Amino acid sequence: MDSATETFVAHRNLLFTVAYEMLGSAADAEDVLQETWLRWMKIDLGQVRDRRAYLVRITTRRSLDRLRTMRRRKEVYVGPWLPEPLLTTPDVAEDVELAESVSMALMLVLETLSPTERAVFVLREVFDVGYEEIAAAVGKSPVTVRQIAHRARRHVDARRPREAVSPSEARAALESFQRALDTRNLQGLLDVLAPDVVLISDGGGIKQAAPRPVIGAGKVARMIVDGLGKAGIALTGEATVVNGNPALLLRVDGEIDGVIAVRVEDARITGLYYVRNPRKLTRIAIENPLTLK
Repeated sequence: MDSATETFVAHRNLLFTVAYEMLGSAADAEDVLQETWLRWMKIDLGQVRDRRAYLVRITTRRSLDRLRTMRRRKEVYVGPWLPEPLLTTPDVAEDVELAESVSMALMLVLETLSPTERAVFVLREVFDVGYEEIAAAVGKSPVTVRQIAHRARRHVDARRPREAVSPSEARAALESFQRALDTRNLQGLLDVLAPDVVLISDGGGIKQAAPRPVIGAGKVARMIVDGLGKAGIALTGEATVVNGNPALLLRVDGEIDGVIAVRVEDARITGLYYVRNPRKLTRIAIENPLTLK
């Protein structure tokens, strides 16, 4: 490979993660990487002092442009919007900090930030990029970036889960949830769901989903049991790792129907994130081909 290509390939995973955490969409993150690559190939590398920083700058700017466009799309989105689920390797789940940084719960908190606040938070808090590099990426002064970082951190800290749980604790809660789901056991669901659990489902107007968040263990449990009973379907779930945390890949007659990611606190599920929008399941379907049972 030539020098420019070798550098891009070496930092591709970093650039994808930056774009994904800013956009919440793997498909859009891939588009940003393509745009970054095209821009990178026009650069005179002899004038670039720090190639990694320069690539992050291009990716950030392209992500900011796309984020503003996506916000307009979300204004007309049907029902609640959830990030596109991203399959991650088990070793990511073992890294508590990294797993938390791409979790559905945190990604939803990042949605409440302005585009610039989100970019600054991701670059500083997740990737520990220096303030001067961030300033060059977002077109602000280092002093302003420090102020934005402080404001964004305070905003996120007030809304993120109170404490990170171990992967084993999260898996145990998910296994209890799956057993109750498989048997349509209402009491089993009530036992594993926190009293103030929140269920958010995203069908994108294509698949049926609750039009607004459902709050409370009783409401969530009854909705799940009643929904499965009325549908009369053979729903199966298999454990996977999505956004760095244990999750369930749900199938109907072997075909992927959706992904449920969970947030666990104090050994009980406090958040359920159910993505059914087929457009957000394309990557997962490719990596998990149809397996009829």
